[in-house]
Amino acid sequence: MHADGTPFFWLGDTAWELFHRLTREEADLYLDDRQRKGFSVIQAVVLAELDGLTAPNAYGDVPLVDNDPTKLVERYFKHVDYVVDAAERRGMFVGMLPTWGDKFNRKWGVGPEIFTPENARAYGELLGRRYRTKPIVWILGGDRSPESPAHFAIVRAMADGLRAGDGGAHLMTYHPMGGQSSSRYFHADDWLAFDMFQSGHGARNIANDRYVENDRSLTPVKPVVDGESRYEDHPINWKPENGWFDDFDARQGAYWSLLSGAAGHTYGDHDIWQFLSPAHAPVSSARTPWREALHHPGSAQMGYARRLFMSRPFLELVPDQTMLAAGADSGAAHQRSARARDGGYAMIYSPLGRPITVRLDAVRGPSVRAAWFDPRTGATRSIGTFRTAEVRTFDPPGEEGRGNDWVLVLDSERRSSPSGGQHR
Repeated sequence: MHADGTPFFWLGDTAWELFHRLTREEADLYLDDRQRKGFSVIQAVVLAELDGLTAPNAYGDVPLVDNDPTKLVERYFKHVDYVVDAAERRGMFVGMLPTWGDKFNRKWGVGPEIFTPENARAYGELLGRRYRTKPIVWILGGDRSPESPAHFAIVRAMADGLRAGDGGAHLMTYHPMGGQSSSRYFHADDWLAFDMFQSGHGARNIANDRYVENDRSLTPVKPVVDGESRYEDHPINWKPENGWFDDFDARQGAYWSLLSGAAGHTYGDHDIWQFLSPAHAPVSSARTPWREALHHPGSAQMGYARRLFMSRPFLELVPDQTMLAAGADSGAAHQRSARARDGGYAMIYSPLGRPITVRLDAVRGPSVRAAWFDPRTGATRSIGTFRTAEVRTFDPPGEEGRGNDWVLVLDSERRSSPSGGQHR
């Protein structure tokens, strides 16, 4: 939440190479698009993945003098400053990764490994001081998980340095490798304000709701976000012969995660994280120039999701699968449900448009208003009013199947009419 207690909905976009590959004019174009669509967090990397230490940015600058994390190249960081300020002007936060993970645990990629606990702390303090007053959330890690005592020491030292530099002004989390969560490594660390997992790109129908359920069950209680879900226009399991993730895959991951109790969700587009253009070779079979990829439908649909959840008291929403009287189904068809703690409203997601059988008494009062929310268009269709004493089956519009996903929205008659979408 914001400092004044109003809800903050984390709607992130993975723009990993933003500081490294775009000009200022291009960054403005990208940020304008994401602002229009309702994104609230832009996730970007200072020491970027794609040869970020030796391949210069759009203005010919590298970030460090002789790959020394204690010696920043001011011209490079002036460009980072510009992008951070541009996001701030548009009301967005930057989820700033101080470095991609290959700089402390190469494992794969370019590297080189340049960090020790000592220079990681110094580098963190430099960044923390520089962006102390800016709308930043620190994201450590960078698609790597710690695998040795030295790795843990580097990460914790960088966190200490960031906190020393910004005086604790910003939240911190950790972005691990695919199929893992920060909770496995740092959940008990006091610098970790909330957990982040990466459900990844290895298959369709990855059950990212299970990560949320696991992390929400831990002590101390911390919020959790899927920081890298299946990318739109990414080859499934990195193999084009398997097909490509599309906007349905992006929506399915978002609604599964949100209705299982996540504090928000991060969308990604395979062409945009790397800002694919003729100037750069495609990574992992990327196929669409980034300016065209801005118009992939999934990014706009994430904004529809944010508007839906923020149209009601979002902080009151808790997962509740017991509402599903006929069970939650499984695999691609798995249904997720959540309700307000006070019974004011409830939402159930049906990924394949299969019927939903629901115990309406999860909503308070003698009667409930029901409606279908279309996650593809943001439109809402009224169904009718029903007694909460009923167990009722709702059959979504259209033919059952992949891409015909719907959200059943139930509102107590005692609530004023919300404005979650375009009513028709």
